[in-house]
Amino acid sequence: MQDFHSALGLATRRKPVQPITLVRPHAARRAARFFVEKFPGKSLYAVKANPAPDLLEVLWDGGITHYDVASIGEVRVVSQTLPQATMCFMHPVKAEEVIEEAYFCHGVKTFSLDSLDELEKIRKATRGATDLNLLVRLKVSSEHSKLSLATKFGADSDELSQLLLETRQVADAMGICFHVGSQAMTPAAYTEAMERVRTAIIESSVTIDIIDVGGGFPSAYPGMEPPPLESFFEAIHEKFEDLPISYSAELWCEPGRALCAEYESVLVRVERRRGNDLYINDGAYGALFDAAHIGWRYPTELVRAEESDAPLAHFSFYGPTCDDMDHMKGPFVLPEDVKTGDYLEIGMLGAYGCAMRTGFNGFGVEDRITVSDEPMMSLYSFSAERPDESNVVRL
Repeated sequence: MQDFHSALGLATRRKPVQPITLVRPHAARRAARFFVEKFPGKSLYAVKANPAPDLLEVLWDGGITHYDVASIGEVRVVSQTLPQATMCFMHPVKAEEVIEEAYFCHGVKTFSLDSLDELEKIRKATRGATDLNLLVRLKVSSEHSKLSLATKFGADSDELSQLLLETRQVADAMGICFHVGSQAMTPAAYTEAMERVRTAIIESSVTIDIIDVGGGFPSAYPGMEPPPLESFFEAIHEKFEDLPISYSAELWCEPGRALCAEYESVLVRVERRRGNDLYINDGAYGALFDAAHIGWRYPTELVRAEESDAPLAHFSFYGPTCDDMDHMKGPFVLPEDVKTGDYLEIGMLGAYGCAMRTGFNGFGVEDRITVSDEPMMSLYSFSAERPDESNVVRL
């Protein structure tokens, strides 16, 4: 199969009727190397952001050896794709049977929890195993993040000290973890959460072997351009060094979006224009779930051989299904002369977008094509690793 340099080459040569996922392995590999080389600890890829086996392999090639899994389905995918990978089951609520399969069949030894009930499930399902890494999840604020993760999980304050003490009795290595929410826009999200960690350690007087700052590391989107990721790493490391923990304690993080957002975009076709509403062949039940349901804005570009000199305008999208909820209000910025039959590239869909596709209403048939140009937005230097372009159609 030929690779293409860009969406334009694909649209010009193939004129696809169905939406096409454009894959950029070099972008994900670059992000992986960035975290491996610059984060002052161990990086676990949060598989839920995008479980595609080809992406898992790219991240492995980029140096990511540990994977944050949140379901037995993710455990099985990683186990089959990367049998040498280390998996950490970081969902705080799991079925006893799932814990048993993960431990005995797939070698998972790291589990998170946020209650005494879950601790008992882990102890029972692993038959009193003595080689477990157990991380207690704290409830922290999501006020600095675009999407909150502050209500569903996290140990209650009134039982936290007891939970830490009892977990210490079961764990070989004991940790504390938290999640500041998705798309954190300032390092303060982590520094304030680390203060909560400090308080918990002091109040419980437990020995801590692992501090896991979770995910939430941002990517760039229209209207959301965060500070450099290095500033997050520096703030986390400074707080980690100041915690009352042993000199041998490990620092972990769980990037998802930051590792895969730039990996995929989608090429769509405009099937109708009605005023400033564009009817396209992907939508809320495809890769644009977040654009429809939480108003997430993605970068968009008109893909046309003759560059448009029309002024820019704001557009909304309707997806291909018969459902009125298949609507993405945007605004999405495109040249004013966009018309039926034009192709559009919608970027930064490697995180949560392409992973959430459904087959609702019979739509969603697609292909995956590798392209070698740069993602539409990036927090990483474009001067880093480049792909082999010997088999690329340059249009």
